Amino acid sequence: MTEAAEAGAVTGEVTRVSFVLIPRFNMMTLTMLMEPMRIANYLAPHKLYEWDFRASAASHVPGSNGLSVACRNVDEEGLPKPDIIAVCGSWGAEHLNDPRLFRWLRKSARAQVQMIAVELGIYAFAKAGLVADQKVTTHWSMMAGLAEAYPDLEVVEQLYSVDKPVMTCAGGTAGLDLMLHIVGRKNGDQLAAEIANQVMHHPRRLPESLQRHASGGKHDDVHQDVRAAMTLLEGRIEDPTPVPRVCRELGVSQRKLERLFKRDIGCTIVQYSKLLRLQYARVLLSSTRMSIREVSAACGFNSMSYFSQSFLQAFSKKPSEYRQAWPEADAAPSWPGTVYAFLQTARKKPRKRA
Repeated sequence: MTEAAEAGAVTGEVTRVSFVLIPRFNMMTLTMLMEPMRIANYLAPHKLYEWDFRASAASHVPGSNGLSVACRNVDEEGLPKPDIIAVCGSWGAEHLNDPRLFRWLRKSARAQVQMIAVELGIYAFAKAGLVADQKVTTHWSMMAGLAEAYPDLEVVEQLYSVDKPVMTCAGGTAGLDLMLHIVGRKNGDQLAAEIANQVMHHPRRLPESLQRHASGGKHDDVHQDVRAAMTLLEGRIEDPTPVPRVCRELGVSQRKLERLFKRDIGCTIVQYSKLLRLQYARVLLSSTRMSIREVSAACGFNSMSYFSQSFLQAFSKKPSEYRQAWPEADAAPSWPGTVYAFLQTARKKPRKRA
């Protein structure tokens, strides 16, 4: 007998899911969570899943792509009790202050409802006091801010986690893998496999699968020495390692490593290291209350003036202007400072004549 069957999870009963949408939620992630349920109903001889959309106040909640979803009140009387609650949050959700939602989540937790924190929806559960001392994940770009705000949490970079009482999901296509996991547990792995076939999603990924396979160009086409250097630099953002020491630890000559970086990434290892630290600084600025001086030090900059100058050059904004990742006045988000953007900007700069 399977583990799911032993737990009585493989059933033909209808599972009810309530999606709680925080303004500027990620529509792609929501779709990835919904579609496996729709296809399950399509493939099964009878309905297996129902879902609804909720928010703190009944309204049309806008997603980050500009489309809106009509939502009911989270605690509206007469609505069926959900078996699963998935809180979907993205841009700005780290600043959420919603006592009504927090009370409802705590009440639902006491009633043994399964919870899912999607992307920055984890902040709702953290502020409601429901994820103390738990292993959690969120989108890789915002992990630093979450770990800084809640040091008691074990923040890990993986696609999703299935720990109770709150599952967590990094977002994007990870939502598909998480929901296939849930379907497999509740309705059997055969149905989950057939859903994966319908959407041509192979292989199905495990919870511990890494979120990123192309971090700054860190994919299989990049030389292994470059990938190793990138991994080393990512782990030492607060205390940058000089290039000669990186080379000694990796057992490669500095001349070779510099040549490989220019060939495979398009910039020097020093430029990549600085860009990596500036990306980290941006997350801390937008998701924590750390001062600019504290952020500068946390990202390995000895001079705050040099940090501010480098930040402005990379993001076209001063550090003081980046306390919101997506300012309320802006119609759409902008996330400059990627390796791609760095290289495009560098190529547009006019070359000095000899």
